Amino acid sequence: MLVKNGLVVNEDGVRKADIRIEGELVRETGPSLYPGENEEVIDAGGKLIIPGGVDVHTHMDLDLGSVRATDDFYTGTVAAAFGGTTTIVDHMAFGPPGCSIRRQVEEYHRLAGGRAVVDYGFHGVFDHVDDNILSEIQELAVEGITSHKFYLTYGGKLSDREVMRLMDCAAGLNILLCVHAENDGAVEYLREKYRAEGKTSPIWHAKSRPAGAEAEAVSRMLYLAGMAGDAPVYIVHLSCKQSLEAIRGARARGQKRIFAETCPQYLLLDEARYLREDSLKYVMSPPLRPRENLEALWAGVNGGEIDAIATDHCPFFYYKEKQLGKNDFTKAPGGAPGVEARIPLMLREVAAGRMTAERLVTLCCANPARLFGLYPKKGVIAPGSDADLVIIDPDVKTAMTFERLHENTDYTPYEGLELTGYPVTTVSRGEVIVSDGRFTGLKGRGKFLRRSLPELSSRE
Repeated sequence: MLVKNGLVVNEDGVRKADIRIEGELVRETGPSLYPGENEEVIDAGGKLIIPGGVDVHTHMDLDLGSVRATDDFYTGTVAAAFGGTTTIVDHMAFGPPGCSIRRQVEEYHRLAGGRAVVDYGFHGVFDHVDDNILSEIQELAVEGITSHKFYLTYGGKLSDREVMRLMDCAAGLNILLCVHAENDGAVEYLREKYRAEGKTSPIWHAKSRPAGAEAEAVSRMLYLAGMAGDAPVYIVHLSCKQSLEAIRGARARGQKRIFAETCPQYLLLDEARYLREDSLKYVMSPPLRPRENLEALWAGVNGGEIDAIATDHCPFFYYKEKQLGKNDFTKAPGGAPGVEARIPLMLREVAAGRMTAERLVTLCCANPARLFGLYPKKGVIAPGSDADLVIIDPDVKTAMTFERLHENTDYTPYEGLELTGYPVTTVSRGEVIVSDGRFTGLKGRGKFLRRSLPELSSRE
């Protein structure tokens, strides 16, 4: 395959170039490449070409016990492909209390194998730390699982003592620890207080998980990481300026292996959504924040303090699962769809001048690939990389609507946002899997990615 006449965007610049694909890999790039015999030619004149998106925070087929996320590894990865994402790293659900990491890895291989249409990996997860868990972390790194997530709230949360033991291990192994950081005691107290006062509408979901609860937990984790010898820590779904300030402080103290992710919902939507009639759509944790936080996060995005933009994709049906919380916000499952919307939404911001195309590639493709052991296989268009390409028509002007999306739910939180630029062709490992609004790939074509140790020197 030869992709000609496009503007190729990598994190280090935009240049007009042709891309020759041989098998599953990019063979060469350069101006004015000539087609070989029997070589398929795609004319990308007037269009942008970016590396396939890498979304390192999804929850496909997430089992919460009472409800289950409505996208499985087939529907969710088809949606990802339409949105220009060709790689996901999924956060696994907890298994039975006290179970091993491997038990969940095997379960997720069963859920994803034969279903995923884009390439995928898994983050480990655990609800306790003991000798067996630490041994598994070391064993699984050899098998390509080089990151793990722990929670500071919900059932399955870790104690500070367990966190210290875990961080001490991770610091020596160079394993990246992903942290859901909220102060559980503060959150649970406020939830009980507001329910007792009859404050049960979704705005009280936001009030019960204030920015301070997130920022305290972020700050505490960063101090613990410092005491553990600068353990590598990745803060997921950063949502507020106070947390960003805590990260800034840790870096000023000399911690070099602190990384942060935010999501489109925290860059584009604010707490006012909880005052709408359809406010249950926005029950997620952490919640949407007051508007001043958005500007602080955008400054972090453009200033190099935020390292990745992921989605925390975890869909439910508004008219089904979300309605469990219609009389009590604590009953609503937390989460929202977003895996398909991420790159179109960021293209919107590029068109508006809020970020550059190179910055989009850095945060949605290159940095996630680096931090999670996939670069330069993923995240860049260069000879030897996987031929994961997204061709974007920058002249498309449309609106984000539920009807145009492929996620298995009945709404998008971004309904009505005006868009400029949209993915029109998605190529995964040399195969066109989305073209002109049609999915042309095969169910189960996605490969499990054995990830290497992360590149933890990528701070800008």
